[in-house]
Amino acid sequence: MTQLRFYQIDAFAGRPFEGNPAAVIPLESWLPDEMMQAIALENNLSETAFTVPTAGDADYELRWFTPTVEVAMCGHATLASGHLLIEGDEVRFRTRKAGILKVRRDGDALTLDLPVIRTRPGRNDALLDLLGTPAADVFLSEEGSQATAIVLLPDEAAVRALAPDMRRLAAVELMVIATAPGDETDVASRVFVPAWGVDEDPVTGSAHAALTPFWCERLGRDRFGAFQASRRGGRVACRLAGDRALLGGSCVTVIEGTMRL
Repeated sequence: MTQLRFYQIDAFAGRPFEGNPAAVIPLESWLPDEMMQAIALENNLSETAFTVPTAGDADYELRWFTPTVEVAMCGHATLASGHLLIEGDEVRFRTRKAGILKVRRDGDALTLDLPVIRTRPGRNDALLDLLGTPAADVFLSEEGSQATAIVLLPDEAAVRALAPDMRRLAAVELMVIATAPGDETDVASRVFVPAWGVDEDPVTGSAHAALTPFWCERLGRDRFGAFQASRRGGRVACRLAGDRALLGGSCVTVIEGTMRL
């Protein structure tokens, strides 16, 4: 029987049951891909992160799996991995498609360093129909590690009122971000990724890698506060630094245990 250390960590959370839960499983060497996918399905969280120690330009290699697929970049599970593994001021993760990602200490919180996802105006009437909002501006990713659509709505109430057709939206291979000016924060959003096994993601770091350049341009400054208005909810401090999005937040470890295979 193989025994693996297992941690469930609420990321972008100030207390248990907020933010986005991620499983983090530190390994000494990689398991077969099908085994890691099966573990992620068993966990049934937005993402399960697996790490392996390395050397050179990073401290660990990092991969992420939803219950159905391996993803190119996941912010909240990277923040959770950093929360678990950081020893000094910074921990560096080498990834397969998103480059080197860093998690740094920032007082009592952490800062996650991600590559930005830039978008440009586009048109996708079918997507708006699936979201149930016929009138909105659409922006589609032109560079970055995740295929992304930002849907700009007039206010936070419109974001909260969305009731997407998840069954049909599952055929759309995009991370769909609905966003608007926030009521109590600068920016509000919700994120839908049923094509990747997650209907509505609670708090999404990779989405804020797209929202950071998008909103910094519109707000005319290099930082803002964001709230992802899912059922759990979570706050993200966003700052633009060139081609990097610096995302601040806290984590809470809620489960520690052993997985037996």
